[in-house]
Amino acid sequence: MQKRLDRMLDKLKARDFRITPQRMAVVKILAAGYGHPTVESIYEKVRKNFPTISVATVYKTVTLLKELNEVLELGFPQGSNRYDGSKPYPHPHLICTECGKIVDPDLASLTDMTQELISDTGFHIVSHRLDFFGVCPDCQRKKRKA
Repeated sequence: MQKRLDRMLDKLKARDFRITPQRMAVVKILAAGYGHPTVESIYEKVRKNFPTISVATVYKTVTLLKELNEVLELGFPQGSNRYDGSKPYPHPHLICTECGKIVDPDLASLTDMTQELISDTGFHIVSHRLDFFGVCPDCQRKKRKA
C-alpha cells in the first residue's frame, strides 16, 4: 500500500496539487484498495476525522486521480461508481449481485485472451473491462441459513 500511496502522491505533487490532510485521507483510502469504494463511502470514512470535508472535495480528488491514471473507475448502470486505487489498470472483477462486493481475481489467461483477440481481429486494444457477476461465498452461506 505504501508504494501505491507514494506513487499517487508523487503524481499529485508533479502537477502542483496541494496535499491537504483531507486529500491525503482520500488518497490513503484509495491506495489501500480495499473493497472498491464509492465516493460516498470514502466521504463517510474521511468525515469521521474531518467533519467539515465536503462530498465535492472527495469527488474532485477521485476525479483528479482518475485523470492521472491512478484510479480505475468502475461504472454501473444503477449509479454509484466504484473506484480501484490499488490496481488502476484494466483487470477482471468478480461482482456479487447480492451484496455488491467486488473481488480482483488473478487471471493469467487474460493476457493470452488479449493476444488472441489482437491476432484474430487486428485491433489495437487500448483498454478492456471484464466483469463476472455471481453470488459470493458469504451471501451463499446466508442464503443457506435462511
